[in-house]
Amino acid sequence: MAAEQENITRLEVNGKEIILIGTAHVSKQSAEQVKEVIEAEQPDSVCVELDDQRYQSIVNRDKWKNMDIFNVIKEKKATLLLMNLIISSYQKRMGSQFGVEPGQEMMQGIESAKEAGAELVLADRDIQTTFARIWHGVGFTGKMKLFFQLFSSFFYNEKITEAELEKMKSQDMLDSMLNELTVHFPRLKKPLIDERDQYLSQKIKRAPGKKVVAVLGAAHVPGVTKEIETDHNLAELMKRPKKSKVPAMIAWSIPLIILAVIAYTFTANPDAGVQQSISWLLWNGSFSALGAAIAWSHPLAVLTAFVAAPLTSLYPLLAAGWFAGIVQAYLRRPSVHDFERLNEDVYQFKGFWQNRATRILLTVVLANLGSTLGTIIGGADVIRLFFENV
Repeated sequence: MAAEQENITRLEVNGKEIILIGTAHVSKQSAEQVKEVIEAEQPDSVCVELDDQRYQSIVNRDKWKNMDIFNVIKEKKATLLLMNLIISSYQKRMGSQFGVEPGQEMMQGIESAKEAGAELVLADRDIQTTFARIWHGVGFTGKMKLFFQLFSSFFYNEKITEAELEKMKSQDMLDSMLNELTVHFPRLKKPLIDERDQYLSQKIKRAPGKKVVAVLGAAHVPGVTKEIETDHNLAELMKRPKKSKVPAMIAWSIPLIILAVIAYTFTANPDAGVQQSISWLLWNGSFSALGAAIAWSHPLAVLTAFVAAPLTSLYPLLAAGWFAGIVQAYLRRPSVHDFERLNEDVYQFKGFWQNRATRILLTVVLANLGSTLGTIIGGADVIRLFFENV
């Protein structure tokens, strides 16, 4: 049975009193309400919508100083980190309108739990698992659409009032938002919202004590309220999807087809074979170099992208952006000051290019995107020359 009042939902589950606080992540009122509710209720446990990684980023503001940019590239995490920073940038711009730090309600939950002597429970699923399940489920078209949707948030400058922000926490507005999310990204809702509702509900009802306060984004309150009566298998929800063999087969078959076509063309018409080879080199190299140039990379990093792309496109285990990014990191290695300013620089669009750390990430991602585009166009041109000359 649930009772709702002013973004507060009260539940009775297995003899335990559970109080859900629906918040907006950039709302000053949400942070104040979290403090008031915990002080008034004096719960045994406080659950926050954080996993360990995001919790550490809140309590350890100096974590960027210890980041090894070379390891980020080697571990293939440049795209993931850049996406995280873009999301952070959007939230910072929203929060700056009201003089509030994004996630302040979660920070308040952590502080108030300590003051009340309550046990703190990190109730959200590991963000790496969530991203892996999202990335697996949206398909290639969805990946591109999602990336450009995030990139377009750079240019979001619309101002909203505090009252409008608070209205976002109402049930009607929430249903509308989720319906819109389902329309634009139908495969995204399940791993991003539904599965996390299940995970959060299970962690909340397992929290120690007879009284539990849970600080959640408003989007999760209806789902948690619905799912909390059902038992969910956390181990299943934490599983990362197995990688399909199909993308790997496609990734290997394309270069093999290209090489076979060029080799056959050389035997039948050597001049056409030379044309194909030049076309492949120029399309791949030029687009990858263009991507690196858009990132304002060092000229040697741009040259590296140009040279590497035609070769790495034929060997799927490598990527031109990795080589360009390593060269960029070596020649323009980020200083401690760059990492210290990372949170401030990502607040604005130009900051991604001014900060040496994010410029390296842009070099990796944009050079790889350019190489992919070059592979498509270059491959098509190789096939065209084959049919025209053989």
